[in-house]
Amino acid sequence: MSVDRTGPLAFLARTAGSAAVVALGVLACGGATEGGSTPPSDDAPSRSTPPSSATPGGSPGAPDTQSPPGPPGPPPSGPPPSPAPPTAADCFQDIAGSTPGPDYDKHKPTIAKSCAGTHHQTIAGVEKVVFLGDSVTVGTPPTPQKDFYRTRLEATLKQKFGAGLEVASCAEWGARVDDLLEGGKQIEACFPSGVENKKTLIVMTNGGNDLAAWAKSKLSTAAAMAEADAALDLLRDAVEWLKSPAHFPNGSFVVFANVYEYTDTSGNLASCPAASLSGLSGTWPEGIPALVHFEEGFMKVAVDTQTDLMFLFEHFCGRGFKRRDANLQCYRGPDAPLWFDLSCIHPTPAGHEQIALQFAKVIDGT
Repeated sequence: MSVDRTGPLAFLARTAGSAAVVALGVLACGGATEGGSTPPSDDAPSRSTPPSSATPGGSPGAPDTQSPPGPPGPPPSGPPPSPAPPTAADCFQDIAGSTPGPDYDKHKPTIAKSCAGTHHQTIAGVEKVVFLGDSVTVGTPPTPQKDFYRTRLEATLKQKFGAGLEVASCAEWGARVDDLLEGGKQIEACFPSGVENKKTLIVMTNGGNDLAAWAKSKLSTAAAMAEADAALDLLRDAVEWLKSPAHFPNGSFVVFANVYEYTDTSGNLASCPAASLSGLSGTWPEGIPALVHFEEGFMKVAVDTQTDLMFLFEHFCGRGFKRRDANLQCYRGPDAPLWFDLSCIHPTPAGHEQIALQFAKVIDGT
């Protein structure tokens, strides 16, 4: 297991005089009543009342020629139509605001009703689960292993798919996107023969260490965009490998998360006391376009490969170190819990519980 080489994920920036913040996943994105028939007016004449000697609109004394209403028609057959699935913008109206964020809906994803993530796959019949990615998936102290999201999700998946479910993990601390097929070769480590005959579900978190590296280097916008595109190409290559029938002749499913951040869109890197220990400081406004592009690219990979993305950032926004700032668009009230631990980038036990819950919803398709 390698040492986390990037430190805290702190990649947002405040422009001079205003909170122009990178919100990785913040979406600016982010009923009719059923009518009944109108009752007849009390002033309407009864049909048993003899016609008057002068009927309005007709000849004096003309008989009433209006036919009585027929019997009601049969009720509509079949179940009522299902409501349309929500959009990402529908899901995250509560954290939409002045901070520009990724436009996920332009890629036309299908969003799960729970808003946990997308719903492109019907995940069933899983025989093996493999975890890939970074230290969020590996788990880190001080959170005990029994509380890691990976441990919690494993127990949930065994209830769903059976106690005999095979489980493996090749995630590593400090891993970046290139460690899936290159570098750390996580995919090769977990699938050494290149062919897995068991129907397999792959779950991963990744991308945070890539962003942290760009922020530490204070890359220009052009350089950061180029790095984002390169990382997205590597992510696409990895997901396509994991979805290939040549490697998984009996089928596979892939679910991955987008990237969260601990400042609750404030851009205040010092809001986490340990941030300076990784060498991150100052601001990085040049990275804003690249970071938004990176998040949108995660969604595009999910749509193009018909795999699923879990909205990690959106669920953690407002549970970071600036969660009590009521002026921020992710503010969720004075009692919102902190889901990041003292490392700034790793979840608390409560945060791990939420990651497991949201992944489980995406896997269930709810």
